[in-house]
Amino acid sequence: MVTKLAENSTDYKSSISSSSGFDYETQTYHSLRQPPPLQLPDQTTPLSVTHYVFTLYNANLRTNNNSSSNNNDNFLVDAAQRHRLSLFQLQSYVTRLSSSLRDNIGLKHGDTAFILSPNSIHVPLLYLSLFAIGVIVSPSNPTSSPGEISRQMQLTSPVIAFATSETAHKLPSLKHPPVLLDSLQFHSLISTPHSELSKQDRVIIRQSDVAAVLYSSGTTGRVKGLWFRVVAMCTVPFFHVYGFFYCLRCLAFGESLVLFSKFNFQLMMKSIQQFSVTNLALAPPLVVAMISNSIGDYDLRSLQVVLSGGAPLSIPLMKKFNTLFPNVTLVQAYGLTETTGGVCRTVGPIESKRLGANGRLTYNCQAKIVDPLTGVGLPPFKHGELWIRGPSIMKGYVHDEMASGAILTADGWLKTGDLCYFDNEGFLFYVDSIKELIKCNGYQVPPAELEDLLQSHPDIVEAAVVPYPDEKAGQVPIAFVVRTTGSIIDESIIKEFVAKEVAPYKKLRRVSFMDSIPKNATGKVLRKELVKLSLSNGTSSRL
Repeated sequence: MVTKLAENSTDYKSSISSSSGFDYETQTYHSLRQPPPLQLPDQTTPLSVTHYVFTLYNANLRTNNNSSSNNNDNFLVDAAQRHRLSLFQLQSYVTRLSSSLRDNIGLKHGDTAFILSPNSIHVPLLYLSLFAIGVIVSPSNPTSSPGEISRQMQLTSPVIAFATSETAHKLPSLKHPPVLLDSLQFHSLISTPHSELSKQDRVIIRQSDVAAVLYSSGTTGRVKGLWFRVVAMCTVPFFHVYGFFYCLRCLAFGESLVLFSKFNFQLMMKSIQQFSVTNLALAPPLVVAMISNSIGDYDLRSLQVVLSGGAPLSIPLMKKFNTLFPNVTLVQAYGLTETTGGVCRTVGPIESKRLGANGRLTYNCQAKIVDPLTGVGLPPFKHGELWIRGPSIMKGYVHDEMASGAILTADGWLKTGDLCYFDNEGFLFYVDSIKELIKCNGYQVPPAELEDLLQSHPDIVEAAVVPYPDEKAGQVPIAFVVRTTGSIIDESIIKEFVAKEVAPYKKLRRVSFMDSIPKNATGKVLRKELVKLSLSNGTSSRL
């Protein structure tokens, strides 16, 4: 899919409910964030991401009298490799690298660069350098197979690839030889002196230009194409929309960013203590790990905010986290690759106490809850498909007009495919993916509802619910469960526990025990794998 830079949204209407943000005339929800919608630059305004990031940071720095505490040597930190970059080094390297990529390699405005690398301090440096000269950034999962990589590159037609010595063997040949981020060549590119561009030679980058091509997770098919001292830590891969924009956000706001080229949980906990991390970006599996592992040996007093994104976090898990970390605000958000990241989020400790909520609509965004059968917009508390419209919605899927037309309406709405609702205070609640609803005897069973119930049991760490074919009912719900260490809870106890709390058609027909639930990089349950597993194992209760 293709992301685009911001554009102005529709006019703000004073008739909108001040409590829910719902307009009963248009059946549209509007953002309750203050101030009202921001006036974004015109589509023809020349402004690159890089220029914006450094202009914003330098303005903040001047406002704060060039405080040396903000321009420190730990602006970018690789906790695993012990590599560090100061803000001054980052700006210098970006200037040199962008000039080298343009003058020495020959990259130009409109070219696409494919990036196949694990997280490192070189990746955000590369992103900003490519943005500066108008090159489209296309990052991919370094664990992808050569076949998957080949299909992605056929979509985007990159002229060059940036990789590492461990991933380069997966790349096909391109117009330019690949550049390895861990090579002497790359070091030379960021070290070569540069000459200032004349005004006529400077690249003009419009707001309407394509900035990046990001790949969706592929869980439903083939991949588609005021100043605060903050220390942020990102454990999310930079090729994913979550990590991609979290990284850019930290750079724009001048926040020190701690990352991991090679991740392990103990290193994360030690690094929170060592670098006095205040803000931590996680996928749900690591939230589970923080709950499940002993943390007594670590000093986490600096930690203020944990952002969980990429997949829903259940209410029972949120309650457990809040009990263990009462002084940390656990933030949830809602977004897709197709929305260029979060379009709803909780802000501050008060909103974050609304357990199960994915927050309120962000600035300049609108939403609808649409009845999947009638297409009618629905008021608060009614369940329907979530539609989103705003400046961050993708341009479309690369070279796939049919798929783009199926998800994007002519007037700019993106159909998310998710069953959701808003409450009367404008908070969004995710119910489940419409495609994943289990059809049992004509009723719809949301797997997430049963998963939340299962995870409320003290002997269950994680759970996933999927459909299983049944001749009479069509489909029935079955569960995969991860027990707490030492638990002897069995299938009959779990089935009885659920049966007491749900309608008959929602009862579990089978429970299988696993050591871990299969998930993708951002914590989404790989339900297709579980469905295949259930079919291949028949009626076995231990998989």
